[in-house]
Amino acid sequence: MASPKDLAQRFPEDFLFGVATAAYQIEGAADEDGRGRSIWDAFSKMPGRVFEGHNGDMACDHYHRWESDLDLIRDLGVGAYRFSIAWPRILPDGRGKVNEKGLDFYDRLIDGLVDRGLKVYPTLYHWDLPLTLAGYGGWTARDTAEAFADYTEIVVRRLGDRMDALATINEPWCICHLSHLYGIHAPGEQNRAAFAAAVHTLNRAHGLSVQAARAVKPDLPMGIVLNAYSIYPATDTPEDRLAGERAFQFHNGIYFGPLFEGAYPQEVLEDLSAAMDIRDGDLETIRQPLDWWGLNYYTPWRVREEADLEADYPQAVAVPPKGDVPVTDIGWEVDATGLSNLLKDLHGRYELPDCYITENGACYNDEPVNGVINDQRRIDYLDGHFGAVADARDAGVPVKGYFLWSLMDNFEWAEGYRMRFGIVHVNYETQVRTLKASAHWYKELLAAR
Repeated sequence: MASPKDLAQRFPEDFLFGVATAAYQIEGAADEDGRGRSIWDAFSKMPGRVFEGHNGDMACDHYHRWESDLDLIRDLGVGAYRFSIAWPRILPDGRGKVNEKGLDFYDRLIDGLVDRGLKVYPTLYHWDLPLTLAGYGGWTARDTAEAFADYTEIVVRRLGDRMDALATINEPWCICHLSHLYGIHAPGEQNRAAFAAAVHTLNRAHGLSVQAARAVKPDLPMGIVLNAYSIYPATDTPEDRLAGERAFQFHNGIYFGPLFEGAYPQEVLEDLSAAMDIRDGDLETIRQPLDWWGLNYYTPWRVREEADLEADYPQAVAVPPKGDVPVTDIGWEVDATGLSNLLKDLHGRYELPDCYITENGACYNDEPVNGVINDQRRIDYLDGHFGAVADARDAGVPVKGYFLWSLMDNFEWAEGYRMRFGIVHVNYETQVRTLKASAHWYKELLAAR
């Protein structure tokens, strides 16, 4: 493992280091100051959906503790903070009447970042769809894209003057695949037609959002955050290699294609287009020139050919890696080379703008021992993945920054509070924050620059 000083030397002075969070995972205050309900408020109250019925009603109480949390971020020595804006705080019903108290909160938060010399990197949508919109079909309904554009215009008009960059949507794969096809996240559907409709609505929403933001503030750097997967064939057989490529197109190309090439992969269209309601002009709307894009990476996938010839596209099955490989406490394989390989692959396939690693981190559930949280495994993970980013840069990939996931332990969606990704430990009963060894390591690396 490289020393923090040696690792820091691999990045130029203008490389941006930050930390990341998301609104529903940390804010709490679910019923305060006019906030509306989201699909996650409803989903987490449904029996059996979230571990032990955990929910985000309190989370990390960041809504009330934001000032001390911003002090903590500043004291780490990072240059930027990536967070999300809660749509239901701004428009409780997703459309219509604006909740000024919600905008006031983000006004204070952004001013607090600026006052502390931190760059402001918000995301407009990190999964908390207003529940009222879900009643009209949510992401499966075409006009949700227009509602998202209206929300974008309201936010940028009020807050955009202090933003350093803005992301439209966080992780379309989770919003569509995980939530409408596999049923693991809100709204918990397992419906292939609904999934296909959601994919196209979400892609349109991104394009319309970029247009809306630029109509208000043309110089605001716009991007999107994608959780692409590094996909390896389980064996080197032609069958598994083809399965790997189909899996790539189904999980990655379904977003990268329309966003950056103005076209869905042909095999995806053959399988799903009947449910996507693609109309004239849609692909031009989706393919907006972007100033940057964000990659969220945690673990690779390994796939083999699906033996059932009647199986749905992509006819590829995920398989565990061979041998004794390291995994995190959530069960994800640790493979730093997957990050550098993926960056090089994506920038080889598509004409992409500058890239930021907008999330990368590891789940290790270490608890305090005599007041100290020695999460050495997280340090090892981060060291390897920082090295992978540097390797990708050395290979010519324009990676401009890295946001560590996450600033603090938080509500980990369907896993509730049992999985901890933070470099800051949160005692959910007392809300006390304690820096883990990984936070001190990150601080040392940043100071070495």
